[in-house]
Amino acid sequence: MLESMRHFLLVVEQGTFTAAARHAHVSQPALTASIRRLEQQLDARLFDRGRLGASLTEAGRALMPHARAAVVAVAEAHRAVEMLGRLDAGEVRIGGGQTACTYLLPPVLSAFRRRHPRVALRLREMPEERAVDAFEAGELDMVVAGDRRGEAYVEDRVVLVAAPGLDPSSLAFIAFAPGSAVRALMDRHFPGVPVAMELGSISTVKGSVRAGLGQALISRTAVATDLELGRLVELRDARTPIRRPLRLVHRGVDRLAPAAAALRTMLLAAAPESARRRGR
Repeated sequence: MLESMRHFLLVVEQGTFTAAARHAHVSQPALTASIRRLEQQLDARLFDRGRLGASLTEAGRALMPHARAAVVAVAEAHRAVEMLGRLDAGEVRIGGGQTACTYLLPPVLSAFRRRHPRVALRLREMPEERAVDAFEAGELDMVVAGDRRGEAYVEDRVVLVAAPGLDPSSLAFIAFAPGSAVRALMDRHFPGVPVAMELGSISTVKGSVRAGLGQALISRTAVATDLELGRLVELRDARTPIRRPLRLVHRGVDRLAPAAAALRTMLLAAAPESARRRGR
């Protein structure tokens, strides 16, 4: 049944039986037979097939999260047995948004690499929602995200900044692109403000604000040095700072491979205790 579950998820991902079979390196009849066996075992039709591809039935939609969980659990079991008790090999896969991947994680990952040089580190920067999706698909071991699950990690504070000496009332907003966590906060707390630019990285947002092109909501962690050096100033606004607890999302301490468990310990130890208290 597990192989059929994998084929089922491939059809969902690829959209057609043909593409799924090609991705699985099997013939289309073989993949179709695999799906039919699964449907017989579950006594339910999982797909409606049309000219535009395969769409999930109600039963298929109900099965999808359980199929994904089963496939991910088996893959994790193989990795756990393979890495049992070992910190001299293997890999740790962690992901998060720009603030986490640019400012929070690198110092800890550097220390981890010095302590465990044989463990491969895989860091993926992406919008937090996509990182959580990748985690749920079994592509990541841990994620730093503003998610309701997981352990308290740190509390990020989003502040409003501009170049010094400018009148904030004359400045439009420089915003992150839609899909980012900070953009979602801006749309929620500052609805309808004029947006002059939509940019994709923290460095381009900071550079544009320093050049006097607008004001921006941004993580205080990301602008701490700019504020200290006077390149930016924090603007007073009743809506800021916006508190954003970040959590370390994983499948449970007892399900982490030794290398991932060691990295989790280092991450939590490196987070300021006050930040962990606020993040609860």
